[in-house]
Amino acid sequence: MSTAHGARARARIEVTAAIKDEARRQLAAQGAARLSLRAVARELGMVSSALYRYFPSRDDLLTALIIDAYDSLGENAEAAHEATASPFERWITVCEAVRGWALDHPHEYALIYGSPVPGYTAPDATVPAAARVGLLLIGIARDAHQGAALDRPAPADDLRPEAERMAADLAPDLPPEVVTALVAAWAQLYGLVGFELFGQFNRVVEDRETFFRHAVGQLARGVGLVPGPR
Repeated sequence: MSTAHGARARARIEVTAAIKDEARRQLAAQGAARLSLRAVARELGMVSSALYRYFPSRDDLLTALIIDAYDSLGENAEAAHEATASPFERWITVCEAVRGWALDHPHEYALIYGSPVPGYTAPDATVPAAARVGLLLIGIARDAHQGAALDRPAPADDLRPEAERMAADLAPDLPPEVVTALVAAWAQLYGLVGFELFGQFNRVVEDRETFFRHAVGQLARGVGLVPGPR
């Protein structure tokens, strides 16, 4: 790589980061629905045509911010996951990492798990980053199942066809009833975080950290994980 080419590449990385930082500032100030490439360019002292060379549309910029947010959340959860051994405690630790990240990054959490942005449809490019936490939770259940340490939940006969379809798509090596419990727990985890973050727990739950740990422990038990060294 020539020196000039390397300098251009570094400059592009720096400008891209500056654009994203300003966009995140605008998200915090006025929400994703009002994000504007022209406003971002104006705040950075750029002409709009220059910014379009980095992000051709608002949706391209939103997609980049969404992927960054999912990846940041996933990295945080993965780092926490590596710090414990018991499947039950790994589950709790991952869930607490999700909550901690959300409390530290409320506007980015709102971008990925809040109200949909009018006129925007997330492309398939967001899927790998979005799946990182879910894959961690599936992996925890898989490790417990392979170690004969999973108390399988009772199957629901009326859900059997859908349970088998979800299992085939998401985790063919796990019992269908475990996969349905995982999907429900995944949704409930983000519901717990969202209720706290968006104010629904105000004047309802005071010791939110303790409440959260208890609640995600119940989710773990629903999947079939049990406390202890198993």
